[in-house]
Amino acid sequence: MARSFTARLAAATFLGFLPAAALLLVLAARGVVAPLWVGLALALSLLTGGAAVAALARGRQRRDERLAAVADALMRHKPPFHLITRRRDAPPDPVESRLLDAAAAIAAELAVLAGQREEFEAILRSMSEAVVVTGRRGDVVLLNGAAHRMFALAPDANYLARDFVELCRDPRLQEFVARATAADATELIAGEVQIQLPAPRALEVSAAPVRQNPSAAAWVFVFHDISRLKSYETMRSDFIANLTHELRTPLTALYGYAETLQKGVDDPPTARRFLGIIARQTRRLARLIDDLVSLSDLERGFTPLKFERVAPMRVIEEAVELMLEQARERGVALAVKPEAAEAELTADRDRLHQVLINLIDNALKYTPRGGSVTVQAHAVEDIGVNIAGHNPLGGIAFSVADTGEGIPAAHIPRLTERFYRVDRARSRELGGTGLGLAIVKHIVQMHRGNLKIESRVREGTTVTVFLPSAPPRN
Repeated sequence: MARSFTARLAAATFLGFLPAAALLLVLAARGVVAPLWVGLALALSLLTGGAAVAALARGRQRRDERLAAVADALMRHKPPFHLITRRRDAPPDPVESRLLDAAAAIAAELAVLAGQREEFEAILRSMSEAVVVTGRRGDVVLLNGAAHRMFALAPDANYLARDFVELCRDPRLQEFVARATAADATELIAGEVQIQLPAPRALEVSAAPVRQNPSAAAWVFVFHDISRLKSYETMRSDFIANLTHELRTPLTALYGYAETLQKGVDDPPTARRFLGIIARQTRRLARLIDDLVSLSDLERGFTPLKFERVAPMRVIEEAVELMLEQARERGVALAVKPEAAEAELTADRDRLHQVLINLIDNALKYTPRGGSVTVQAHAVEDIGVNIAGHNPLGGIAFSVADTGEGIPAAHIPRLTERFYRVDRARSRELGGTGLGLAIVKHIVQMHRGNLKIESRVREGTTVTVFLPSAPPRN
């Protein structure tokens, strides 16, 4: 194109010189002008015209190259960098000026869109919710990293243009997607879906149309994992149900025996027995309320720990001394095995004492007459808690071992749940509230420690509390 323009320009210039050249040649032939001057004039004219043609051709070529670069950049959706006209270039005509102005506007808009795209991608990456955008036919247009993690997708796999079913094949989720995409394009669909694939989850799902044009309809799906929230709601419901049951049992007994005594009992031994039952149920109710208040205070942080230097063996001896009478009544040998006489740790003395009392009380309740309960403490190099800058973390291990009936392995992971009992009937008979190990767990966690329960049926149970020698700083 540049060559044809140069050829046409050169031809036009040559044709423009022909009349003057012809006149000079006629004058030279008649002797009016010397041939030498005619030749010089023609040569100078050709040189000047040729230089002008070359300059104009170079300017036109640079302009063409610039416009071609602009068009190429716009075709590749990239900002063009060839919009500045150089002084030596031919001045742009009005059409070219408008084209360059339009290209500049498009370049600015592309820059804005690129910035918005980066912001949008940053938002998608930072979202904890899974986001999937689909086209009119259900093909995947966009998905973020949370969607890869939620549906256990390969992180390096490309799922764009694939069908949504390839992300998650759970039939419940597929049914929701089909219902959402079949609805009115302006309608927002939301609901809860329980899926089993790739793992059991409770999802809160919403689907909204991206475009209003039915021929180019697309939807954005947002998936929020509410499995933990559902588990908390289940725990709350179970807690309320268990608490209601635990309160109803002693209250029913109190009401029944009190009503009987109120009507009058002629047999004094029977009346004393009823009063004894009322007293036992009252104590049980008081223990339950005390444990509930203690557990609530621990969970809500109403009773902060008071750290001080503590001698482990001294705390053990005080707890054992308090429980000796109960051990004698039950016919169980309660002994201390001294192994950490020289060790010390920084802990809340009262809370540590509460932990040992709860563990010894449980051991005595479930150890048959003639059995034994042993309490000991010893230093350990690793308490089993992974804390940055403290790995391994040394401390003291308190253990309470009994020769009782033991606990089946399937029940051990749930022993620290509130109101969880292996044998409900016997636990109530022994006066347990079902909150002792939950309280122990919270106190240990507040000390940044670790709790370990080991048990074998008909061989006994050992509960070990690992506490750091000094609570690590955050």
